[in-house]
Amino acid sequence: MYEKFLINITPREYQKKILEKCKEKNCLVVLPTGIGKTLIALMLTIERMQKFPMEKVLFLAPTRPLVEQHFKYFKEHIPELFGQMNLFTGKIPAKDRKKIWERSDIVFSTPQCIGNDVKNKLYRLENVSLLIEDEAHRCVKNYAYTYVAKAYVEQAKNKRILGMTASPGTDKLTIKKICQSLLIEEVELRTRESADVKKYLQDLEIKIIKIPFPERFSEIRELLNSLYKKNVEDLKQRNLIFGPINKVTLIECQKKIMKSLATGSKNPNLFHGASS
Repeated sequence: MYEKFLINITPREYQKKILEKCKEKNCLVVLPTGIGKTLIALMLTIERMQKFPMEKVLFLAPTRPLVEQHFKYFKEHIPELFGQMNLFTGKIPAKDRKKIWERSDIVFSTPQCIGNDVKNKLYRLENVSLLIEDEAHRCVKNYAYTYVAKAYVEQAKNKRILGMTASPGTDKLTIKKICQSLLIEEVELRTRESADVKKYLQDLEIKIIKIPFPERFSEIRELLNSLYKKNVEDLKQRNLIFGPINKVTLIECQKKIMKSLATGSKNPNLFHGASS
């Protein structure tokens, strides 16, 4: 069904196989960068819009450049008349966002923007037939991603969620957290070594090119190192930090200082330490 709407792009077999799974269940698609996650999202968008022509598709990505990248990709590979596509940002006044939402078929935005609008009851997600969440691994620390997913499941009449990532984490617990946060039912994972992917790829040739460190950057590095040493020495003199100094000890020191201040300590050394 989707093939006749694709412009200048041909899906690979593994993308078609993954799509079939995504049509039936909420899926987390794990594919290395550059192997075609966005095309799977585009094909599923076409399928859902064909199945539910009066409903919308919502495509979320964590940063504005990524949102714009996906918006451009869709514009290039499906006909302009297929559906009204719009880019949503927080810079657009709320009253205008509501109007744009109402007339859009496919909306591209960040989870923060959509999450705030849904919280403020600017619009509802009941007529969204597909929620796509790119860089899905970020949902573990991104409350907005999780909030939108839960609001979507509560409000939508015809639900389908597609999560996409190239780096879901190295342990099962992290992947489980992603699936729980985004209400994922199944994981579709491929690597560059997967049989149905490998045949499409050329061997990678890695070439290391060394470039001289710019003199201007060297000056900046020296200034930062000087400031770092000054602040560390100040913390030592105030007896706020001891022993070997590294990133972990500095973070722990900061936590202890903030905890002491939060409990009402008036020690002036703590106030100086908090600003170091």
